Amino acid sequence: MYMMVSKPEQWVKPVTIRGANQYIFQLEATENPGTLIKDNWENGMKVGLAIKPGTSIQYLAPWSNQLDMALVMTVEPRFGGHKFMEDMMPKVIEVAGGIDPDAVHRCAEAGANMIVSGSAIVRRQDPRSVINLLRNVCGSCAAKHSLD
Repeated sequence: MYMMVSKPEQWVKPVTIRGANQYIFQLEATENPGTLIKDNWENGMKVGLAIKPGTSIQYLAPWSNQLDMALVMTVEPRFGGHKFMEDMMPKVIEVAGGIDPDAVHRCAEAGANMIVSGSAIVRRQDPRSVINLLRNVCGSCAAKHSLD
């Protein structure tokens, strides 16, 4: 579960109750990431930490050995449907924001191993075909890189 909310601490229990097994929150939205990471573990969830495009990847370093994943936003967080920010590719691990069938190729080639896509899927006539396309592009790039 990726929550782009202020005060992410207040959502740990509710997402746990709803069955989430992983909680990804924005680094910039909390004053104490370490406590929030610990709360997630204590509630049996994996932990992900997201950063905005303007935040240096170095801000993830203090918690890197405590994270199951890191998410680099490829749009400024607000609402869905924003334009993909190509200049985030050097930071890529997992990406979210503006990931449509065109952008997924660049993300996967840059090494993204997890893609978060919302509007590009739900606004299409055939969401399942978009999901399959995103999955296939990522799988092909991963296989290609493992052979390189």
